[in-house]
Amino acid sequence: MNDMHFVNVNRRFALTAAVAASCVLTTTMPATARALPADVSTTARQLVRWATATADHDGLPFAVIDKPHARIHVFSASGQWLGSSPVLLGAALGDRSAPGIGNKPLSQIRADERTTPAGRFVTEPGRNLKGDDIVWIDYESAVSLHRVRSVSAAERRHQRLASQGAGDKRISYGCVNAPEAFYNEFIAPLFGQARGVIYVLPDTESFATFFVAASAYP
Repeated sequence: MNDMHFVNVNRRFALTAAVAASCVLTTTMPATARALPADVSTTARQLVRWATATADHDGLPFAVIDKPHARIHVFSASGQWLGSSPVLLGAALGDRSAPGIGNKPLSQIRADERTTPAGRFVTEPGRNLKGDDIVWIDYESAVSLHRVRSVSAAERRHQRLASQGAGDKRISYGCVNAPEAFYNEFIAPLFGQARGVIYVLPDTESFATFFVAASAYP
């Protein structure tokens, strides 16, 4: 579910308001393989090592959403790092979607239910009710990855993306909001045309709870 693009959870779709650009980190497609940026967390690095070494991503493009640091890291099907960016996440800490939340109207979703679930998800491209392209992370729970939208000035979503604090990026109903430029350059071409894999790191439960094999990988 989501923030800027409201979610019609009864149909498990997300509604999106007006398009707005955002000024945040983006990177261009590299001609050769590059090392991960220095600021990538230790846990995210461990997951990437495991996923690429074991081919857990099934030869599909994949991304790691690091909830504790509110960042996304995108990789090609061959495991090549392509780019990283801040993202907005569910307003509430927690690694599980509330039962039946995909069928709830926004007005009935409690503050503590606005979580971005952790785990491994096979994504699929989709459309919201306005026809905007999105990427479904967990269709049943109405959780998607999409461009950041400016719905309410009071939410200051674009300012939150530019903030250095990870806590400032907790604002959505559960969906993941990426800067528009980053989404257009990396998400739409890789995940908006066919399936992909997204790994979402937990923020309250242990890494091993969701990624047993990866947690034991050197």
